[in-house]
Order: sequence, then structure tokens, then C-alpha cells
Amino acid sequence: MRYVVGVDLGGTKTAAGVVGEDGSVLVQGQIPTKNRDGGEAILDATAVLVRFLMDRAAGQGATVDAVGVGSAGVINAAEGTVVSATDAILDWTGTHITAGLQARLGLPAAVVNDVHAHALGEAWLGAAAGTATSLMVAFGTGVGGSFVVNGQPLLGHHFAGGHVGHFASPFALHRGVPLPCSCGHAGHVEAVASGPAVRAAYVREGGSAGLADTRAVFDAARLGDELALSVISRAARAAGQAVGGLANILDPEVVVISGGLADAGELWWPVMERTLRAELLAPLAGVPVVRASLGNAAAVVGAASLVLSPFIHRPQESP
Repeated sequence: MRYVVGVDLGGTKTAAGVVGEDGSVLVQGQIPTKNRDGGEAILDATAVLVRFLMDRAAGQGATVDAVGVGSAGVINAAEGTVVSATDAILDWTGTHITAGLQARLGLPAAVVNDVHAHALGEAWLGAAAGTATSLMVAFGTGVGGSFVVNGQPLLGHHFAGGHVGHFASPFALHRGVPLPCSCGHAGHVEAVASGPAVRAAYVREGGSAGLADTRAVFDAARLGDELALSVISRAARAAGQAVGGLANILDPEVVVISGGLADAGELWWPVMERTLRAELLAPLAGVPVVRASLGNAAAVVGAASLVLSPFIHRPQESP
């Protein structure tokens, strides 16, 4: 069986696994991302992790012949570079991921954005397996997504495809003023429907700042805190409206919802799905809306699929 390494390179941790051509994960590991040390240090540490896993796999008779990466940031998949990134990873913009890993490891490499990698994993072996088209949207620290068509994610002309958290939402207002978004603009879906946005809304509307994170707001809601229930409901409705609108535009065979909020239970999911379905055009009324099923393995498996069954990266000219 052929084996490759799939890498999920995020802002806080880098996970990787040796993945077989059948999607099985032979060995896996994880390290903190050196997100304050710059791109070269991150690639150095990633290469060390990959070599460690290659050695473990070799001990089981498996030889790795390529590396696929799902990375945080806007990724030029044709050139293997980081077009732009937030300050979650300092000096990541401009990093040559594929060339850097190829030089360090002597193996072919490919890279896409980490949410695209997540969606590819779900499309191959997870909740969207067997479908020709799938829309995956993740609601967690941010809001991201990917539209996969016949095993290929829609990357966009500038490789910014999938930034589904960054269009206007009527829910992203406070006293008539658009809420600031992480992208530098205001009034976007991510500003109201992400995990941190739930906690921010709770505090902004008079809730105790002693609730340290989103999980604490959900715990308060389960104990009957009316404000916590209200802000969670608003975030869920914003999420559902956004995904319903995207489904109307893209007409996917299945909608997959991922991220921490999708896993938060009955306080969020039913409100989200009810609002989503209220947005759908009549021909889409029966579209399945399902939870992602691969968990943390999705991006690793999806990244591996880049080099197991690589899709065609057509170089794109700058505008």
C-alpha cells in the first residue's frame, strides 16, 4: 500500500499522520506550532515531526513518498505559498511551504488552506463521502468553509475561496452599529457566529466577564441563564441564515457543518438548522444537513489526499 504524510498546520498546533491510500492512519503525532518564531522555524519543526512519523511508519514496513499540508492562511496552492495570514502566526505571509518542505525532506509536497483540507477529508471518507458536491462550513474560532466538486475544492482566482465568514450578516449589529470582524471590516458573519463572538456578545450585553470562554457561556445557558441562551440563539440563527444563503448559491448535494459550535449540542444545532432551512429555495428543501464525522483527523486525511489523488492545480495569473 502507498503511504504519505498529511499535515494539519494550525495557529496553535500542528498535527500530522501517515495515511495509507485507503485513508487509514497508520501513525500520528502533534506538536505546538511555533507561531511566534516565523515561517522558517515552523517549517523546521514541521519537518522534524514528519521525519519522526516517517521513522515510526518505516518500523512497521511502510515507506512514505509525499507530504500534503493543510495550512492556516490564504494559500496559493499552485505555488505552494502563503498569500496572507493573520497575526495568529507571525511572519507566515510569504512562506514557501511546499518548496521549504521539499528541500527539508526530499519529498514531493502540496498544500491548500486548512479548511479546504478538512472538507476534502469529509468528502473522501467522512460525512460527504460518495457525493459529487459538498459544502462544508466550520463554526469555531472563526468561520470558514469549502465547496468541493468531484474531489476538488473551489479555491478561487486569488485562492481566497472558502472565506465564508466574511460577508454581511444582518445579525452582526450592536445598537445599529456593525460589529468589527477579525478581517478588519465590520458586520460580517464571523463577527456574530464564531465561538469567540458568542462570548463577546454575552459580555457586551451585560453578562459577567467572569465567564472566561464560549464553553462557559454554554454552561451558563444550560443552567437557565437567559442572556446566554439569547446570544447563543442569535449566533445559531446567523450561522443558519449564512449557510442557507450559500446553499442557494452553490446547490450542494450535502451540507456538512463542522467546528466547536456544531459539536455544542442541542442549544445550537436545532436553531441553526431550522434557520438554514427557512432560507432554502424550494428545490433545495430536502438537502441533507449533517455534522462532520471525522473530527480532528479530517484535515490530516484531507491533506494526505492532495498527494494520494492530487487534483489539478492550474497556475493562475495575477490580476
